[in-house]
Amino acid sequence: MDKLNGATVLITGGTGSFGKAVLNRLLQTDVNEIRIFSRDEKKQDDMRHDLQMRWPEASGKVRFYIGDVRDPRSIADAMPGVNYVFHAAALKQVPSCEFFPMQAVRTNIEGTNNVLHAAMDAGVDRLVCLSTDKAAYPINAMGISKAMMEHVVSANARLAAERGKTVICCTRYGNVMCSRGSVIPLFIGQILSGSPITVTNPEMSRFLMNLDEAVDLVRYAFEHAGPGDLFIQKADACTIGVLAEAVQQLFGSTGTKIIGTRHGEKLYETLMTREERLRSEDLGRYFRVAADNRDLNYDKYFTQGRVQTQADEAYTSANTRQLDVGQTVEKLLTASYVRDSLKALKERGTKRGE
Repeated sequence: MDKLNGATVLITGGTGSFGKAVLNRLLQTDVNEIRIFSRDEKKQDDMRHDLQMRWPEASGKVRFYIGDVRDPRSIADAMPGVNYVFHAAALKQVPSCEFFPMQAVRTNIEGTNNVLHAAMDAGVDRLVCLSTDKAAYPINAMGISKAMMEHVVSANARLAAERGKTVICCTRYGNVMCSRGSVIPLFIGQILSGSPITVTNPEMSRFLMNLDEAVDLVRYAFEHAGPGDLFIQKADACTIGVLAEAVQQLFGSTGTKIIGTRHGEKLYETLMTREERLRSEDLGRYFRVAADNRDLNYDKYFTQGRVQTQADEAYTSANTRQLDVGQTVEKLLTASYVRDSLKALKERGTKRGE
């Protein structure tokens, strides 16, 4: 990423799973300064000490900003001099957002709007926002808030393009293995405690991505996006039943307990809707969904339409490449959390069957 040479980069939600992964990538470039923006001082302090241990020569490039995307002043204060922004701050847990939907509104929608306007006001060159498959055909509060976030991104991308400075784009990806809210650490913890794995619905399917793939997607969007573009990575998927078998193959079987689908869950996830697929471009590893280029002439909404408005099918975890148990095991082993957990288990000498 030659654009990063000598640049100043801001990561909102920088102490989260994605923030840590992209920070590791950035520290391997000639970036001048990396600003970590988040509201958790404990996580920032932990990250600071970890950087000093693992990256002693490069850790001085990292600056920590305490703040909240809900607070326009705090994010504006972190923005001057920034060239590029990766916006990852969000509420991501489905149950939390179901019980406290207004909190999802304030962080995922209003918070994103605050970040975008602070970036535009500061003359940032490029900003990439992170979204989720749950934003496509949303049925729960988290997905709805992320869908609205994408509309906020689209509207502000149009405004920024008119001003001629900041390029705003968006990425959407599926479940990142072992990130906050992932079921995989839950399964591993249940096995290690001797409890059966709790599976909602074995036939439910989910996309599987590792953190490196998520960072690659954001990097691709960063390098290739035009105003308002949405980039989606093609991803493998498996059923929850297959995932549970794969985890138990790695860590030992403790049995499975079916608990039923939870409120707000889908049978399968959608990464790209039928409507989006119609205006998408297949780039090989990724899809690019072009921005809606209609302007504020409302009359066009009533006098101009399209004969075809939907593709034959959406891009979902049910019609993408399906992994079997063996392939899912291989995929799981690409996640550092899984490898580290297996290593710790082996060192304790408690792996079942040995």
